[in-house]
Amino acid sequence: MWRTVILYALGLAITAIALEQLKFRYAADKISTDVYVGLLALGFTVLGLWVGHRLTAKKPAAPFERNKAAIASLGLTPRECEILDLLASGQTNQELARALGVSPNTVKTHLANLFAKLEVDRRVKAIEKARFLALIE
Repeated sequence: MWRTVILYALGLAITAIALEQLKFRYAADKISTDVYVGLLALGFTVLGLWVGHRLTAKKPAAPFERNKAAIASLGLTPRECEILDLLASGQTNQELARALGVSPNTVKTHLANLFAKLEVDRRVKAIEKARFLALIE
């Protein structure tokens, strides 16, 4: 970020020097004020767009890697990890059961085990803790 700010400052300094070298006061007398203000606005607009683009450019995200050490330390089974992934998508117990091909009671059992291992009491807290531990995206 500092690099962008320094480049912005250098750009302004170079522009000021260039205007002085071109006898800016003489040119301002000859050009109408509207043209002068329009050119100045255009210059600052282009400069602002460039700085905005540089400051908000997104870096490509690295592919998600599940935290295998946390899974091992918590003792999560592959099925519980699968339930956790589906849980993060906001599905109900019935939808989870249909997606996994098991009964809703089995899903409830898996969720109870998952909540106990994550030491939480609600779905939202489980998802929050799983994201914190890099168990899910």
